[in-house]
Amino acid sequence: MQSFIVGIIAGALCTISFIPQIVKIIKTRQAKDLSLLTFSIFALGVLFWFIYGIMIKELPVILANGITLVLVAIVVAAKLKYG
Repeated sequence: MQSFIVGIIAGALCTISFIPQIVKIIKTRQAKDLSLLTFSIFALGVLFWFIYGIMIKELPVILANGITLVLVAIVVAAKLKYG
């Protein structure tokens, strides 16, 4: 049970770390300083972590990476729109 709680906390902190970036992009409508390649590679990595979480049936891994994937996709889309 302790590892589950630690996993949820770790996943939540890593996931919410993208929210300030998204808010800044939306407020300024600017993303020119962000690397599309970096965020695209990161998104691919998160996708594989999400798939891995499903394969091992670990809810913290699935939730954290599923939500992070959505947030990173927002950053990538914003980069394409405002970049």
